[in-house]
Amino acid sequence: MTLTDRYGYPLTMSDPAALDAWQRTLDAFLAHGTTTPEHLARALSLEPQFALGHAAHGLFCLFLGRREMADVAEDDWKQADRARAAVGATPREAAVIDALRDWLDGHPHAAADRLDAALAVHPADPLLMKLVHAVRFVLGDAAGMRRSVETVLDAYGESHSAYGYLLGCHAFALEETGDYARAERTGRRAVEVAPDDAWGLHAVAHVHDMTGRADEGRRWLEANTQAFSHCNNFRFHVWWHLALMQLDRGDIAAVLALYDKEIRSEHTDDYRDVSNAASLLMRLEIEGVNVGGRWEELAQISQTRIDDRCNLFADLHYMLSLGGGRRRQAADEMLASVALHAEEPTDLGRVAATAGLPAAQGLDAYFRGNFYSAFHHLDQARPTLRSVGGSHAQRDVFERLAIDAALRAGLAGEAERLLRERLCLRGALDRFASERLERVDSMKRAATIMQNEALRAVPA
Repeated sequence: MTLTDRYGYPLTMSDPAALDAWQRTLDAFLAHGTTTPEHLARALSLEPQFALGHAAHGLFCLFLGRREMADVAEDDWKQADRARAAVGATPREAAVIDALRDWLDGHPHAAADRLDAALAVHPADPLLMKLVHAVRFVLGDAAGMRRSVETVLDAYGESHSAYGYLLGCHAFALEETGDYARAERTGRRAVEVAPDDAWGLHAVAHVHDMTGRADEGRRWLEANTQAFSHCNNFRFHVWWHLALMQLDRGDIAAVLALYDKEIRSEHTDDYRDVSNAASLLMRLEIEGVNVGGRWEELAQISQTRIDDRCNLFADLHYMLSLGGGRRRQAADEMLASVALHAEEPTDLGRVAATAGLPAAQGLDAYFRGNFYSAFHHLDQARPTLRSVGGSHAQRDVFERLAIDAALRAGLAGEAERLLRERLCLRGALDRFASERLERVDSMKRAATIMQNEALRAVPA
C-alpha cells in the first residue's frame, strides 16, 4: 500500500501516523533540528518495513563520519533492501536505498549522481534536494551543489513548505561558488521565509566572512540567535562563525568566551564539533594567543579516531588536535593511517592520495617546527584541498597555516603569493591578510637592505 506525502509523491507505507512522523522527520532534518532522530525512530516503529526510512537513517549515519556508524549504516541498508523485497519501493525510494549502497561501497560521488538523477524526476522532493546537497558538501563539490539546487528552483513556489530551506541551500551554494552578493540576498530571504533555517542564516555569515565584513557578520548572527537555537550540534558551528567574526575584530576575550560557553559547552566527540574547536584554537595560536589546556580534551578524542578513515576533513582536524595537544606518537599513527587511506581504491582513497596525505604531512612538519617543509607540503595539497570537504571558511585554517609556515621559513614571496590567491577567492582583505601583507613588505624591505652593497661595511 502507498500513501502520498505532502509534496505529492507516493511512499510505500500504510500507517497515516507513520506518514505524519516521517513528515516531521523531514521538517526537522531540513532545519537541522534536534528532534530528527526521534521522529524517524517513531516512523520506523510504526512502519518497520518502510525502506526509505531505513535508507535515510543509513545516510544520516554516514554523514557522521565515524567508522562505527558505517556499520550501523550497513545494517540500515540490509533492512531497507529486505523491506524493498517484501513490500516494494518506488523508484524514488529505490534511488535513496541504492545511493546508500554506493556510499557504503566507497563511492559517494556515485551516490550523489544517483540522488541527482532521482531529483530530476522528482524535483519538488526536499529530501532528495537536501540529501544530495549534503553529500556534495561532504565531497567539497560546490559546483555540484549549485547545479543540483538550481535544476529544481522552478519546482518550488512560495507555497511549497520547504521553499525557505531550498533558498538556504541555494544561498550556501552561491556563496561557495563565489557569487557573494546573490548569496547574501538569497540567504536573507531564506530566513525571512523559514525563520528556523539555520543553514540559510549561516550562508549569510559565510558571505560576511569571505567579504571581510566581520562587524556586519557579528551583528547578523547576534540578531538571529533564534534561527539556530533549536538546532542539533549545528548550533555549535554557527557560534563558531560568530567567534571567527570576533577574531577578525581582534576581540580575543570574546573568542575564548564563545569557545568555552558555546562551541565546546558540550565536550562531544562528533568530528564536526572537534573540527570547529581545533580550527579555532589553531587560528588563535597563529595569532600568538596562549589557549591554555584547551587542546587536551580534543587530543584525547582524536586519539581514539586514528583508524576511522571515513572522512579526510575529519582526519585533518584530528591531526590538528593531536599536534596542538603535543601527542607526538598519536600524530605519527594518524599520519600513517592517512597514508594507508591513500592506497585504497575508493573515492576517498584518491582524495587521501592527492590532498589528504600532503596536507597531513604539512601539519606534521608544522608541529615539528620544520616550517619550510610544512609550507611545501601544504602548498602541494592546496589545489585539490577542496575535495576533502567542508567550506572555504572551514578550510581556511589550512591556508593560514601554509601562509604562517611560509613566513616562519622566511619565504616572503611565497607567502605573498598565497595571500594574493586567498584574496582572489575571498574578494576582500580581512585582518589576517592585512597584517601578513604588512609583514611580507617588512621582510622584503629587510631583504633589500641586506642585499644593498652600498650599505655593506668596507674592510679597513
